Amino acid sequence: MSAAREDDQGRASSNTIGGSARFYGPTVQARDVHGGIQVRTAPPQPPPTPRQLLPVPAHFTDRRDELEALDRLLTRHTDAGSRQPLIVVNGPAGIGKTTLVSRWLRRHESAAPDGQLHADLRGHAAAGPADPGEILGRFLRALGAWAVPVDLAEQASLWRSVTADLRIAVVLDNAFSAAQIRPLLPGGPGSLVVVTSRHRLTGLRLDGAEFHRLRALGPAAGVELFLRGVGERRVCGELPAVRQVVDLCAGLPLAVCLASARLAARPRQPVAALADALTPDVGRLAALEVEGEATVRKALDASYAVLGAEAARMYRALGLLPLPDFDVRTAAAACAEPLDWAERRLDELVEANMLEEVGPDALRFHDLVRLHARDRAALADTEADRERTLRRVADWHLLTATEAQRLITPIQFTLPRTYAQPFPLPPPFTDDRGALGWLHERRGHLMAILRLAAEHGWHATAWQLVDAMWPLFLRLRHYDLWIEAHRIGLEAARSDGHREAERQMLNSGAIGLSAARRPDEAVEWYTAALYAARDGEDPRDEGQALLGLGNCHFEAGRFAEAVSRLNRAVATWEECGYPRGVALARITLGEVALAEHDPERAVTCFARARQGLVEAADPHDTARALAFLGRARARTGDHPLGIAHMTEALAVFTASGAVHWQARTLEMLGDTARERGEDTAGEEFHARALALYETTSPADARRLRRT
Repeated sequence: MSAAREDDQGRASSNTIGGSARFYGPTVQARDVHGGIQVRTAPPQPPPTPRQLLPVPAHFTDRRDELEALDRLLTRHTDAGSRQPLIVVNGPAGIGKTTLVSRWLRRHESAAPDGQLHADLRGHAAAGPADPGEILGRFLRALGAWAVPVDLAEQASLWRSVTADLRIAVVLDNAFSAAQIRPLLPGGPGSLVVVTSRHRLTGLRLDGAEFHRLRALGPAAGVELFLRGVGERRVCGELPAVRQVVDLCAGLPLAVCLASARLAARPRQPVAALADALTPDVGRLAALEVEGEATVRKALDASYAVLGAEAARMYRALGLLPLPDFDVRTAAAACAEPLDWAERRLDELVEANMLEEVGPDALRFHDLVRLHARDRAALADTEADRERTLRRVADWHLLTATEAQRLITPIQFTLPRTYAQPFPLPPPFTDDRGALGWLHERRGHLMAILRLAAEHGWHATAWQLVDAMWPLFLRLRHYDLWIEAHRIGLEAARSDGHREAERQMLNSGAIGLSAARRPDEAVEWYTAALYAARDGEDPRDEGQALLGLGNCHFEAGRFAEAVSRLNRAVATWEECGYPRGVALARITLGEVALAEHDPERAVTCFARARQGLVEAADPHDTARALAFLGRARARTGDHPLGIAHMTEALAVFTASGAVHWQARTLEMLGDTARERGEDTAGEEFHARALALYETTSPADARRLRRT
């Protein structure tokens, strides 16, 4: 071997290496070297077996079920003899994914004799996610590769070759996307890869991944975690306050640890003071900050920062809503966008673990995520924008409840509707049964929107929503909601100066008070409605108030007073031409006749009532009259016809979903069976009625138990 060069005077010269020379490491040639000289340096020592798992905090708590779930996923892979196990543990920021995975893999060290590798992929770092090439370089060097290629494809190829026969565990922590993961998968079937991410990474299903979503800590585990952080002796006398703090942290381990650290830094502060600081929604995230710590707010800020602009807009909009969960229509209304747009944005938020699915079409925020979303809305959106979002959602609920009312009670008088921010969407039902089911399932949401409207002074929206919810109250008898809604609606109607709405709220609210066995309050409301109707020269509302007063006297056992008010209602309605009202009054007159043991008179009243309701095209109240008619006929001794009438009415109530009237009819069938000496059948009917009363009318359930 020789190399030409110039000397200091510019004269050409050469260096020559001859013989069977061998070189290792750095070599310096100085002019001529001859003979069989060999110069060697020792090759590098192989690196130690990598054990890079993060330490598990001493206060790691519980998670037994989660650890067992990961064991099952690993066993399923092993038993199936499939390719290397790939497990994705996902969940929102601060839920404890990394700690759980570190603890679990330490239990399986024997399954990775060739090493355990860990890399933070920085999925939500301000500077952006880690490049796969950076991670591959670190992994290859940890396994002893001397020279790492620069090209990513070459790096990945070398990585697969190096790991082909190894049994290693690889933790890819805080991943951002499936594309970030794929180059990092080892080459052989004997390795285990565990990915943690705030995103669901559903794209890794194509790579055979199994998924485990990490849930919040339960109350007991949360208390244990808090006590380990602050010391059990210090707070042993304040366990109720400890439980309150843990509840306000919503089972988020990061939040519980920050709360305990805050308390530990204040040795004289009682736990109750910390609970008071965390109780208001405003400022709770700020209270969960400890100097030098990764805070809940920072973690959520990082998750929010990588959302697309449209998903971020939806995140902020949903954070404003006073609802426990959301469906796609609510989300679309909040953002004034089509349903398909809303579905895509919801999918993005679910994929990012900013929302969690709690049903086929129901999603919700973790409590602290909800507070973060609202805070972001306050920072990013104007007050006018936030107001429009809330009004759109309120108007959508009013629109949909009104459509449900139209389907369920098409002939019933409905007050006018006004909308500030209408956003039409197709309703989530097509018939009266579906409409009643929607009102029932969404009753909590409707009440939350009603309270929101009252708080914001949207008086017309408030009383109109109560009016639209009437079929819910009438058919399903949720008395507590019925009464609360009408108290709000009455105040709203008066604030709005809408006299007709005020009378409607008084009458329909009084019906609820009477049905809930609060007759004195009901009489007050009916009396106020009666005077208001007379002042407004509205005979139809006057008849409604008289009917209500008649019902109150009947429930109180004052039959003569009841008949007097009911006959006045009949006369008032006959004079103004409201035959449906006349028929409704005759139903109660028939009930009075039954109570006075005059079934023949009752049959006449119920038969006339039923005929009037058939002519009025009111199927629900027609079935009510038919059920009572059947009971009256059974009381006259005509059991077959009476039972047939009641059975026919029961079928109508069952088809429409009118649970309360199913129970009433079953109770009447049970009474009839007992009167015929059929005690077993009677008990069966009463048991079925009791089960339904338990869900709609606890007072009726208590009454039936006493019979």
